[in-house]
Amino acid sequence: MERLKLVLQYFQSNSESISNGICIILALVSVKLYTSFDFNCPCLPQYNKLYSLGVMIIPPIILFFLGVLVNRHTGVMMDEWMRPIGNRSKNPAVVKYLFSAMIQRALLAPMVWILVTLLDGKIFICAFSVSVDPALFSGMPNNTGLDVVKIMAKVPCKEDVIFTNSSFRKAVSRYVRCYSQAVGWSILLFLIVLGALGRLIKPCFDDHATSLQTRYWSNYLDVEQKLFDETCVLHARDFARKCVVQFFEDMREDTILHLPHPPFITKSREELEDEEEERLHGITKQEQVNQLLNKWYYSKPNLDVTRIAHRPRTCVTWEDHQGKTLYSDV
Repeated sequence: MERLKLVLQYFQSNSESISNGICIILALVSVKLYTSFDFNCPCLPQYNKLYSLGVMIIPPIILFFLGVLVNRHTGVMMDEWMRPIGNRSKNPAVVKYLFSAMIQRALLAPMVWILVTLLDGKIFICAFSVSVDPALFSGMPNNTGLDVVKIMAKVPCKEDVIFTNSSFRKAVSRYVRCYSQAVGWSILLFLIVLGALGRLIKPCFDDHATSLQTRYWSNYLDVEQKLFDETCVLHARDFARKCVVQFFEDMREDTILHLPHPPFITKSREELEDEEEERLHGITKQEQVNQLLNKWYYSKPNLDVTRIAHRPRTCVTWEDHQGKTLYSDV
């Protein structure tokens, strides 16, 4: 249970971890879909290869676009690429980094589907059983009245009556399955070697400082967008509350009720209203909200927080009637 909590905390730590978790889930879903998918070969020469390649190619395309759709890097990348320059220049390296991260994660589930189909071999047998030379095997049915191509097209259909008490179909299936698994393992080995070489060689040709900067600003864009969305949600909630309360106060008659102060309320009404006003940031009209959102899109602020970081701080010092300092937060 503790390990499960640690895994969940890792995937909830940042958007990159969440994207990794979503990609892993998609990969597991692709395996589950394949194992639950009842593949039935048509066993017809003109349809076997077309149907098999369709099953091998179309689901990976769907999984790829689904991975692109659920990946948060997609939205961040498109926002950064399409936004007007305004007060902030664009960094092509950041867009390239986000695009690369998005593609790598989106390709995981399709590659898992392709590898599982190749290692299983059923689809490969259906597609290429016609291409096998029957002279390599003994026991081919000769008294069926069918030509060789149609007989080879029926190899994936183990329930076909022409293969009753015949080892020919099993021999051909094993032969094609071996090729399928060899291709699958070769692709997996190639991907692993390619990834390892990329990890080893990239630092030799890449500026580490530039890479750190690119990763930092790509993470910054993601965090900035999330904070802006959260701030907009808080502002919208307080704005809606103020609007509703103002509506009800305009409708009611002015009355004065004398009630005892509840002991669990420690803040006065004025303090609560000041907190809400602070969250509204002085934006109290629809036109102001629209103007703020337009300005955020068309003219994002400079990446310089010197003014707010060095804002003067109010310090309080308590003194007695003789001027002696009793307490100071300086």
